Amino acid sequence: MSETKRVIALGFFDGVHIGHGALLRRVGERAAQLGAAPSAVTFDNHPTSLIVGQQVPLINSPADRADLMRRLYHIQDVIIAHFDEQMMKMSWENFITDYLVGACSAVYLVAGHDFHFGYKGEGNPERLKEKCREIGIGCDIIPKVEQGGITVSSTYIRTLIAQGEMERAMEFLGHPHVLTDRVSHGKKLGGLLGFPTVNLHFADRVLVPAYGVYATQVWFENGECRPAVTNVGIRPTINDNDQVTVEGFILDFDGDLYGQNVRLEFFKRLRSERKFESLEALRTEVMRNAQQTREYFSRREG
Repeated sequence: MSETKRVIALGFFDGVHIGHGALLRRVGERAAQLGAAPSAVTFDNHPTSLIVGQQVPLINSPADRADLMRRLYHIQDVIIAHFDEQMMKMSWENFITDYLVGACSAVYLVAGHDFHFGYKGEGNPERLKEKCREIGIGCDIIPKVEQGGITVSSTYIRTLIAQGEMERAMEFLGHPHVLTDRVSHGKKLGGLLGFPTVNLHFADRVLVPAYGVYATQVWFENGECRPAVTNVGIRPTINDNDQVTVEGFILDFDGDLYGQNVRLEFFKRLRSERKFESLEALRTEVMRNAQQTREYFSRREG
């Protein structure tokens, strides 16, 4: 058992949306009252993937989920549990007593109104509160959060991202959709077009947004941020395969970011992906998209 007392938020937290934010803020409040570490328990794999045998496309990688919780909600400890057959078959009582209290040193638990856990999902908010009362630790259940009459959920946000509706997704996320990755070498297209580029990729099982060109921001390791025009798709003008790439053309920047970890934030889809008759035609369009991106961020700052 860890010596660190923890107030723990429970959930999968895919996207770390404003509904999750209500749990995470409550964790911070309770942790301050109890002198404990504000924490969260999540899983590396979506439980549905193992239980049903059907992959759920994730909004974020586990690393991005943890970063969002730490950066936006000041969660100190993000515990990423491995969801395997042993975890799947753990009874709901043992999940509380053995794992959360025993292994993770929970002194207070915070969960959402629809949180189910333990073997066959037999654990629910009512049982959680009852068990916590029985073993003498605190428990809060957070009601559903709505935005414009719609219940905030990861499922709904996945649909928005898959359709490229980044501005609407941002309303429900409470932050831009993010992708963090190490910059790799691409086909040097940026050099041909006159822009430095970052070439990134989505991790396995992470949802790929609708193909197209997006107004984005790139955050460097040193904390610097630049606007970028980012293409998500198969780059039909220059490629003859179906490999999905993420290529950000960084505006007003001169430098090499190869090997750095960068965070790409998606704000608005500018157009769908299409094939151009020449590199020059593509360059003309990217220049137009660059101007659109500058104007977009200028309006946001204004």
